[in-house]
Amino acid sequence: MPAASAKKNHFKKIQSFKADYTLAEFTQYESERTGMRVAVCDRKGPKVQGYFALATEIHDDSGAPHTLEHLCFMGSRSYPYKGVLDRLATRSYSNTNAWTATDHTAYTLDSAGWEGFAQILPVYLDHVILPTLTDEGCYTEVHHIDGEGQDAGVVYSEMQGVQNNQGELMDLQARRLLYPEGVGFRYETGGMMEQLRVLTAQRIRDFHREMYQPKNLRLVLIGEVDHAQLLDILEDFEESILDAIPPPDAPFRRPWVEPKQPQALKKTIIDTVEFPEDDESMGELMIAFFGPPGTDMMSGAAMDVLLSYLSDSTASVLVNTLVEKEAVASGVYNQVDNRPDTVIWFILSSVATEKLEAVEQRFFEVLQETSAKPLDMPYLKDCVRRYKRRVMFHTESSNEVFADPIIEDHLFGNRDGSDLYTSLANLNLYDELEKWTDEQWRIFMGRWLSHAHHVSILGKPSAELSKQLKADEKARVKAQQEKFGEDGLKDLAKKLEHAKAENDKPMPKEVLEQFEIPGTDSIHFFETITARSGYDRSLDMPRNKIQDIINKDAGSPNFFIHFEHIPTNFVHFSLVLNTQSVPLEMKPLLPVFLSNFFNTPVMRDGETVAFEKIVTELEQDTVSFQIETGANIGNSELLRIKFVVEPEKYQTMIKWLELMLLHGHFDLERLRTTVKKLLADVPDEKRSGNDMLYAVDNMIHYDPKSSGRAQNTLVKALYLKRVLYRLKKMPDWVLDHMHHLRKNLITSSNMRALVVANIENLPYGPASSFDPFVAAIQDVPHLNPIDSRADVLSIAGRNPGQLNFIVPMPTIDSSFLLATTKGPNSYTHPDLPALMVATAYLDTVEGPLWTSVRGTGLAYGTGFSRGTDTGLLRFRVYRSPDAWKAYATARGVVEDFISGKRAFEKPVLEGAISSIVVEFVDEQPTMSSAAAVSFVNSVIKGVGKGYSEEMLRKVREVGEAEIKRVLEEVVLPVFLPGKADVVVTAASIMEEGLEKNFKEAGFRPQVKPLSFFQDDYGLEPLKGELEEPESEEDEDEDEDDSEGGEEGEEGEETEEEGPGELREST
Repeated sequence: MPAASAKKNHFKKIQSFKADYTLAEFTQYESERTGMRVAVCDRKGPKVQGYFALATEIHDDSGAPHTLEHLCFMGSRSYPYKGVLDRLATRSYSNTNAWTATDHTAYTLDSAGWEGFAQILPVYLDHVILPTLTDEGCYTEVHHIDGEGQDAGVVYSEMQGVQNNQGELMDLQARRLLYPEGVGFRYETGGMMEQLRVLTAQRIRDFHREMYQPKNLRLVLIGEVDHAQLLDILEDFEESILDAIPPPDAPFRRPWVEPKQPQALKKTIIDTVEFPEDDESMGELMIAFFGPPGTDMMSGAAMDVLLSYLSDSTASVLVNTLVEKEAVASGVYNQVDNRPDTVIWFILSSVATEKLEAVEQRFFEVLQETSAKPLDMPYLKDCVRRYKRRVMFHTESSNEVFADPIIEDHLFGNRDGSDLYTSLANLNLYDELEKWTDEQWRIFMGRWLSHAHHVSILGKPSAELSKQLKADEKARVKAQQEKFGEDGLKDLAKKLEHAKAENDKPMPKEVLEQFEIPGTDSIHFFETITARSGYDRSLDMPRNKIQDIINKDAGSPNFFIHFEHIPTNFVHFSLVLNTQSVPLEMKPLLPVFLSNFFNTPVMRDGETVAFEKIVTELEQDTVSFQIETGANIGNSELLRIKFVVEPEKYQTMIKWLELMLLHGHFDLERLRTTVKKLLADVPDEKRSGNDMLYAVDNMIHYDPKSSGRAQNTLVKALYLKRVLYRLKKMPDWVLDHMHHLRKNLITSSNMRALVVANIENLPYGPASSFDPFVAAIQDVPHLNPIDSRADVLSIAGRNPGQLNFIVPMPTIDSSFLLATTKGPNSYTHPDLPALMVATAYLDTVEGPLWTSVRGTGLAYGTGFSRGTDTGLLRFRVYRSPDAWKAYATARGVVEDFISGKRAFEKPVLEGAISSIVVEFVDEQPTMSSAAAVSFVNSVIKGVGKGYSEEMLRKVREVGEAEIKRVLEEVVLPVFLPGKADVVVTAASIMEEGLEKNFKEAGFRPQVKPLSFFQDDYGLEPLKGELEEPESEEDEDEDEDDSEGGEEGEEGEETEEEGPGELREST
């Protein structure tokens, strides 16, 4: 660290310590002048992450905390221009974001390297402490009525999209019952729509002055930080604000700690909450308990372990009983909210509506039965050890993991740093927990869970409520329009235009140009060393010390292994499988195969071993294990089996791989449970407008032979319903199909293995350890190409431009849009660099689309995404009060650039190129993610290890003429009839207007329900399947026969490049 400057600095170090379980050093500083605190976690890597957290407490549903979070980005005293912060951020290799929780607001700054972070930090803090908070900013950003009498505004449209959904309604009612009047946790800090409509700018200003004081602010920095420069920056900033903040020595009541807290629940409360939904078959249970004090670290760790014991896996007692055996819910999930008194939440998903009361009772019967008899102490001790391993793993593989405990310490911890030290310095708490006796655990469980008063919320779907909300909203808007009349609406339109003009006053170019684009010297990427074995040797062979180790440890020539050497304490293993060889009629069984894979009996040494024992042993031997599609590595046509283990378990992991792949036993009861769980989730999955948007898009743009499409819930809803019936009437048919599916997957020609580890320290042969596994599978002397998503596009996917679907959904209050057209179809396509710059320019925060769409309240966000491997370009509108208007406005922006009506701004263009640098950095913030990127580039994309550097070079060479050409030839078609396919999911009330507008624009809209897009893959219902009445005995088997939609192909967006994250809230 450079030497500190000579000038006086009011920030003094109050704490410094190193963690003994991971590479991290923590230092805390506090200003003797204002009380502002800074916590730095020193970590190696290319990113510096900042969290600027303020404790925010309010006792109403006005939404002042949430609206303030948005308004802080509208300009500050020293930089009174909307967008200056985010435009500077893009120039500085940075992204800004923010969220509003019930108890705090946090502003985030993610930067590639320290230099960019240091440059933007004082500007960002100026926006947080001294925002402009103008009436005009409040009008456009929070709420306004447009010239058509419709309510709009960024915050308003955001809350409109969530206020009446299932989870929000249940959570709010639970908190109303947990907390009395006057306790801040009771209220909706995001704002209720009816209160947002009357919220004033002055109320927001008052809240800011009360809560946004330096003494209530803690900065959290994680990464490679120059401490001396940081303190100099903060000293200068603090000096600049003293004239505008409340006197530092003025009395201040610390939020959440000094006010009154709720009393313990004196009785159990069970309440019912209805939510709008046409499909009334499935509801949800939410159960809340008050837990130990948030600053009681030992009890907190004990609760984490106990919840793992109860509901972490299919072997855990609650999941095993309620989900796997009794099948009364599709899942049991838990969460702990850390507060002065923690709150422990349980969610039971997809519970048959008529059984909600009975399942709630059964939940507590299981809890009480568990605590009444001796616990499985060997398993419980394994839970302690596994939880400790996971903490160590997560601290190595993520930087964000440190942010929450530091923010929670700011909210509730002792100011002397003692709680922070206990939380982060070591993992000794888990060593103490290993000594706990059965009696201690059962007393603890009885006190906080099994015999504790609680609040239970029974979430019931209601078609009637759905109709009522639609009718009420229609009547309210009509009355509003009549109230203002034609002249009044014209005045409102003028008022909105005036506010937009005030907000969008031009920023002098000197404001941004005074900040130079930082150098890249402070961006320190992780270096990985690649080696190859088996089929992988057909690629260019590396020459390095790790390849020498692999060469000496000659493994099977017929098994593809890609090694990445990094300094890690774990082995990160993936086995990637092609699925093209699975017959078409069996592909819809892939969700069953995935869900059943680690939750099935196994044939071992001639005996059938129960799945509970298998799961328990897997948990003992691993840090984590899972099977998923290949969406997270860029190709959902693939499957991916993942293990994380300690190095000494390397060969044990390979034995598990062989055992689960080759000797998993397809048990009829387990298959029946799996299929019922998948079907039970369908009604819940179809309630999300955004997820359904991608589900429908996936169904129309991919051929049935696509494995990704075959796993869409719009397929599951029909196909698995018929599979469930066949499990009852034709079980051999199901077993035969499952065996054939597996047989077609398991050949060495279908497999590619990735081993990320400290290869030099592996106690076993890195390659030869796989020889027994290779001998056990079908050993084929050739390697199949990676499955191609382009090869499984439908006719519409290959030639978009003929389809426009509007899908009304009663479960949502807003609209979502996805438009698809042709784009570059290879990673070396000559148009790709210019397209990257063009879409980055349009998408940049406070850029053209942001100001024209989000800034005017037309949508919460928009963005482009590139499916380079499929040759498709997409544009989406996210959570809009009128998706058509947002889409048409975006088209106008693009056309203005093409015609020259809008000029490209040099600072924004420079920022767009900087944002592409950030895009590459964001892919590899940690050692393990850098290794994964190397594998994806080399093996999945086939572009080589130096692809990122080469693409960045090409991006920097792109000129304005090339951008304009790409906008016209590639981007504009995503807005044109005959060139783009457009899917919209929307509130039912919006159907008529959307259809009219699309038709007038030259599209050919079709209004279709979700059921229109379902596909049974030719699996016809058996005779009597639809007509057979349910007997009491068969009720459980048939009750889940509901139809619905899919959440969209999971990971659909992660497979495509762009857009950046939308700003988060609430």
